[in-house]
Amino acid sequence: MDLASLFEFAVTRYPQHTALVDGEYRLSYEELNTHACRLAAGLQSLGITQGDRIVLIMKNRMEMVIFYWAVQKIGAVFTPINFRLSADEVRYCIQDADAKAVVYEPVSEDVVLEATKEARPLLISVLGAQGTELTYEQLLETDVRGFQQPQITDEEICLMLYTSGTTGRPKGVPRSHKNEYGAALAHIIQNQYIRHESTIGVMPLYHTMGMRSLLSTMFLNGKLVMIPDYDAALTLKILADEKISCVYLVPTIIHDLIHHPDFEQYDLSALKKVGYAGAPMTTTLIDKCFEKIKPDVFVNHYGSTEVYTFSICDYLDRKPGSAGKAGFHQQLQVVTPDPEGKSKPSDIVSPGEPGEIIVNTKSIEAFKGYWNKPDATRKAIRDGWYFTGDMGVIDEEGDLYVVGRVDDMIISGGENIHPLEVEDVIAKHPKVFEVAVVGLPHERWGQEVTAFVVAKDNTLTAEELDQFCKSSSDLANFKRPKKYVFISEIPKSPVGKILRRKLIAGEYQTVGEHSNLKV
Repeated sequence: MDLASLFEFAVTRYPQHTALVDGEYRLSYEELNTHACRLAAGLQSLGITQGDRIVLIMKNRMEMVIFYWAVQKIGAVFTPINFRLSADEVRYCIQDADAKAVVYEPVSEDVVLEATKEARPLLISVLGAQGTELTYEQLLETDVRGFQQPQITDEEICLMLYTSGTTGRPKGVPRSHKNEYGAALAHIIQNQYIRHESTIGVMPLYHTMGMRSLLSTMFLNGKLVMIPDYDAALTLKILADEKISCVYLVPTIIHDLIHHPDFEQYDLSALKKVGYAGAPMTTTLIDKCFEKIKPDVFVNHYGSTEVYTFSICDYLDRKPGSAGKAGFHQQLQVVTPDPEGKSKPSDIVSPGEPGEIIVNTKSIEAFKGYWNKPDATRKAIRDGWYFTGDMGVIDEEGDLYVVGRVDDMIISGGENIHPLEVEDVIAKHPKVFEVAVVGLPHERWGQEVTAFVVAKDNTLTAEELDQFCKSSSDLANFKRPKKYVFISEIPKSPVGKILRRKLIAGEYQTVGEHSNLKV
């Protein structure tokens, strides 16, 4: 079953139901399909064929979704990348993907033209971007009668996402129609979605979370409201005006919405289902979600670009912060961690003991390997299991808790300390807005537990936080931060993951004075 066919099935079920909203534009399923068919014919007329990679460097726009379905119709590979990348990074991705065409808009115009000065694929501009005479608008005028429908199997690649590349060059993750169908099906089941759900397109379509929102919504004849330029107030307004029923967001965005000063002015009573992924959520924020949104369904989804679902937890009221149990298509276990990549699936640790989380690649959602990177593939997939690089603990009830990355683990005085455990305590302080904990080099201890804090109140002191850690938690003394640094913001990736490497490298703006404690 290929994705284009599944979309066309949805079109025939409810052709007049609203499918896509972008500002003042509203497209029904029939209209969206008509646009996609014309664009597919246009792309095919340019010589773009089955298996060709089309790189898109755009915001979350209506045109991006139309391109997605057009690419699926011709059996090509939708390859979106972050529009914030530098020209060098864009050049790398275009060349690595061996792109047949590149689609761009004004925001990415400069980097695309710089990146393609030497090796020039077909360039297609959207919304008046300069640098080529070939435009999206022209392609939409193509006569669909010349379109040749290819035969597409579910094992063919339909999508390639690039990992964030926080520790080096991004890696291409090819995903088949079967992978994407499986991930969409799991997402629908795990978030308890029903027909005609409505959601927001705020998670970027170059990220696995954006893809899940797109596919699950379309397959259920739902409504997807695109938000090209994220803003908390605008998002709250759209949630209320469009009566959005479900969201799937990173904790950073949920944090922004919950803490917006005008939150109470918006009627979010239609919002019944909240899912989050991409980064951990503190128990403080989980409690705030229950209090202020009151969702019927609240799901922590833990997964990756490579596999999508690892585990889900939909009982956060009982176990806030838990990643729960393996997903609908998945099996997982925790093994002895080894940063050198020598652990085996048989090295299973006991309940309560931290280790590396691994997942079974028999899953319909699991990729087969990285694009053009056999060494990375061999390290990541071993004996039929995907080694996530994440540290986790399984409790006595079989529930998983993610405690950080294998390479984020702090070793201080020979003791292993997981940043999330410390962050969860500090985040409960009423004057703390955000916190990130890392290990900084220390002559005696090897690494020194250091907390980087964004304060709500400039009266907050390191001594006050240290006393809070002592009196308000069971945090062992050796896990308490030895240093607090007050900064203006926590550096994050575009999808909200804390970039600890930037904190370690000193890439932040301090606020006031930081304190070394005698503890």
